[in-house]
Amino acid sequence: MTRFAGRTALVTGAAHGIGRAIATRLHAEGASVLLADLDADTATEVAGRLGDGRAVARHCDVTDPDEVAEVVAACVEAFGALDVLVANVGVASGEGFDALDDEAWDRQVGPSLRGTIRCVQAALPHLLGSAHGGAVVMTGSVNGLAAFGNVGYSVAKAALPNLAQNLTVEYSAARVGEGQRPVRFNVVAPGTVRTRVWDTQQPDALVPLYPLGRLGEPDDIAAAVAFLASDDAAWVSGVTLPVEGGILAGPALGFQERNPG
Repeated sequence: MTRFAGRTALVTGAAHGIGRAIATRLHAEGASVLLADLDADTATEVAGRLGDGRAVARHCDVTDPDEVAEVVAACVEAFGALDVLVANVGVASGEGFDALDDEAWDRQVGPSLRGTIRCVQAALPHLLGSAHGGAVVMTGSVNGLAAFGNVGYSVAKAALPNLAQNLTVEYSAARVGEGQRPVRFNVVAPGTVRTRVWDTQQPDALVPLYPLGRLGEPDDIAAAVAFLASDDAAWVSGVTLPVEGGILAGPALGFQERNPG
């Protein structure tokens, strides 16, 4: 498929895991991609493997407004436009609610929510001018849709569906300026995905919670993001798409299997 031929995408958190899979998928479908990440060395390696001059990498700390502005400017300078923003950031530190002091809240809400907002704000002038119609996809989580623990991270992710809905209205066809086009804002909400955050843990213990019988892979999320960012979803905005192996539909399945009777 070449759904993104002639389009430019900026993907944050693109050096590893879900972000890498997203950047790779968009590039494979024809996009020019800027891979932004704190781990600039690995992002550069990934961009190099993608090759053909349609992938570049930049260091970006989404908690730093200047760096966010610089990476958006670098994307436009490199490729001449910005059509798709994938805001893929999440920090979970796992404290219980009683242990969430201001520093712990900032550590999780800062990147996951404020960092996402910063990226959207910086990208919007270019997305509004996109010849194809701009699209934003934010990486949320099932933790933002139901109670799975990690309350600090979960609260930050829970804000993203509401943000997408509000921005869908604020940047609708009736409200954008002359010569601008409405921008679509959507959220993908993954369940448990095999990434490096699970390297020291045992994620397979969670498989019984998933009606589809397995954990997610980064490519599962990348496929959903590519759909939401593409013209196949041209009439989709303000939506949160769970990509989660059915856990939201059947949490009792795993509970009953692990707790018979």
